[in-house]
Amino acid sequence: MTQVNAWLPDSMVEEFDSAASHLRRSRADVIRHAIDQYLEDSGDISVAIDRLGDPADPVLDWSRVRRELLDSD
Repeated sequence: MTQVNAWLPDSMVEEFDSAASHLRRSRADVIRHAIDQYLEDSGDISVAIDRLGDPADPVLDWSRVRRELLDSD
């Protein structure tokens, strides 16, 4: 692993420490998990944006989809 240093607001560090205490993990574990979640979400958002810009992807009419879902009983 590589060590990375970053300046964080005191309030954020307090939140990390509180979460670490609650989860019985180290501060570093909580920060690693938070960064991992951020990167995962960022990747998902990037894929979604790419798909939204794909002209081959069909555009669905929400009213029609909703009606078909509700009438499928």
